Amino acid sequence: MDLSDAYANTAYIPQAETYPPRWAEQAEAFRAALSVAGRCRPGIMYGHGVRQALDLFLPDRVPLGLVVFVHGGYWLRFGRELWSHFAAGPLARGWAVAMPSYDLCPRVRISDITRQVAAAVGVAAREVPGPVVLTGHSAGGHLVSRMLAPDMLPAEVAARLAHVMPISPLSDLRPLMQTAMNADLGLDEAEARAESPIFQPAPTRPVTVLVGGAERPAFLEQARRLEDAWRCGLVVDEGKHHFDVIDGLTDPDSALVRRLLPD
Repeated sequence: MDLSDAYANTAYIPQAETYPPRWAEQAEAFRAALSVAGRCRPGIMYGHGVRQALDLFLPDRVPLGLVVFVHGGYWLRFGRELWSHFAAGPLARGWAVAMPSYDLCPRVRISDITRQVAAAVGVAAREVPGPVVLTGHSAGGHLVSRMLAPDMLPAEVAARLAHVMPISPLSDLRPLMQTAMNADLGLDEAEARAESPIFQPAPTRPVTVLVGGAERPAFLEQARRLEDAWRCGLVVDEGKHHFDVIDGLTDPDSALVRRLLPD
């Protein structure tokens, strides 16, 4: 069975094609404003590849801690430069925000990306003391979920995890082997299972899974399967689809940001 349509979002979101250019414009303006204020540290390298870098945004006070946001794009597209403005909500509440890029498939495998994100979290955590909160969207939700696997992060970083919020995560990668994009992802049964968070031990750190109520059934199922496997919290944001489910990150008073940040 070909599951390509089940995991297709663009065809089912009104004016979907307008989202990436709008995100890019808003992100560029946000970085420019933060750079003028001396609160943007772009291009901090965490590895040797050109995409193995993160941008760090700083609040206007001593940071309460660090939020790491990992972008999505099915491990195939996008980079940190598209999402900068989604740091606005946590920043306004006094948290520093790190946004890494990573190498993309088919140049690397998903398991390589997982290790890159772990390296990025480690480097960002050295830059900002205090509690660490992880969040990510779609494939980024998968990647922050993978950070909770045993021995994925250095012990001193894992001990600082205060909350992990995967947003619309891919928690079972095995169905993706039946999509056209697997020609580039290159998943086989062994890697799909090893990279599926539902097969990890249930984490001891606080986790909240968030998904839009208007998302494709496959993404609702992926979120529910992670909740079932981990016995963690699940929030269904009614009326939100796969692209606007992260809008709340721009607003410090949104329900999303209030859920994300520890009291």
